[in-house]
Amino acid sequence: MPVIKVDDIAHVRFAAPDLGAMRAFLEDFGLSPFEVDGRLYGKGSDGRPFVHVTERGAARFLAVGLRAGSLEDLAVLAAHEGVPVEDLDTPGGGKVVRLIDPDGYGVEVVAGQARDPATELPADPPRNTAAVHPRVRARVVLESAPAHVRRIGHAVLKVRDFRRSEDWYKARFGFLTSDEVEAAEGVPLGAFMRCDRGEKPADHHTLFLAQLPGELGLLHAAFEVANLDDLMLGHQHLRARKRTPVWGVGRHIMGSQIFDYWKDPFGNELEHWTDGDLFTAADPPQKQPMSALLAVQWGSPHPMFAGRMPPPAGLVAFIMALQIRIRRLFSRKPKGTPA
Repeated sequence: MPVIKVDDIAHVRFAAPDLGAMRAFLEDFGLSPFEVDGRLYGKGSDGRPFVHVTERGAARFLAVGLRAGSLEDLAVLAAHEGVPVEDLDTPGGGKVVRLIDPDGYGVEVVAGQARDPATELPADPPRNTAAVHPRVRARVVLESAPAHVRRIGHAVLKVRDFRRSEDWYKARFGFLTSDEVEAAEGVPLGAFMRCDRGEKPADHHTLFLAQLPGELGLLHAAFEVANLDDLMLGHQHLRARKRTPVWGVGRHIMGSQIFDYWKDPFGNELEHWTDGDLFTAADPPQKQPMSALLAVQWGSPHPMFAGRMPPPAGLVAFIMALQIRIRRLFSRKPKGTPA
């Protein structure tokens, strides 16, 4: 049994040397930024006090926040880990337990934050299809603008040892595997993991741990937007503002989200998404090949597939080494087999 079961991701925390440049990007991306006590916060429309935090400093990823179900859960976690429950000195108040994971990432488990009423999202109008025509005598009129970020959905962390990190997160926070990704049969590369909410549906993944070559760090953080039109209008707005696109628009295989990815001014990657899968605790884990990680059901192929981006340092060598290892395993003769 895990120590506690977290409800969701809460935030991601960064450092950056220029809060003004980060603020401008967050506005273009669709968050509502504000500053308090020298920190920059980005807020969605779900009423949570913030989903993105930046403090002044050399550009780097600092921590991922997870939301516990109650203050009692925080106390249980703190006792298990031998650390204090601290006051959370951020908008919304509340309490926090601060941990360090096996790769040195900060993990901030929060509870008791004040919450404002959620604000309204852009309407999702009826859509005419070949089968049904609910929209009659009404035009679709859209204007380019930043997407409307509702909430943070997940984070993707690069790890040194996937099984070690998987054990650490599952033992403490109760994550369930939705899809395990294999570099080759029987050789795990990482896993998309969701919160265990019992019969209550949860996002396909709240955390993805990926054992890949190269420097450690946050691969991306993802934010849900109102709907497909909202994502496309936000995409158009970011391009008009000459922000740096990474990938998309497309629809993922694992999780099914419609997505696009962007770089902030300091190299951090953020994703817009809509229409993702939801599962309950009753849904069993699946295994997927690595090809499903970067492929799409429709839309833009990953830049590595399209030839616009070189593979990450060491990735080709990493895959070749795995293939050699697997061939050697299968070429070994059973004991007692004649030479």
